Amino acid sequence: MLFEFLKQTVTKETIVASISSSPYLLAKAGLLTGKKYTVGLPMEAIEKLCVFDKEKYCDDLVVQDGNIITARGRGFIEFGIRLGKALNLEFDEGWYEG
Repeated sequence: MLFEFLKQTVTKETIVASISSSPYLLAKAGLLTGKKYTVGLPMEAIEKLCVFDKEKYCDDLVVQDGNIITARGRGFIEFGIRLGKALNLEFDEGWYEG
């Protein structure tokens, strides 16, 4: 049911952001097909789940391919900044610094 919801609601105009292991849900729904991505799972898990295109995997902390932003958990600050920019929000990118 969740995967059908994702398939029906995600369009090219929709900004989709997924962090840590949650890109698995996007992959399972087929939304990462043909897209570069990253995920907070070890390569063994990526291979075992059989829903990820290993050729499109990127080792960066945050990856944006079109309207889809994926990140590994430790990239949460860069992820937030990238999402804010994708949503055209005005904010201080250095708010988290001392």
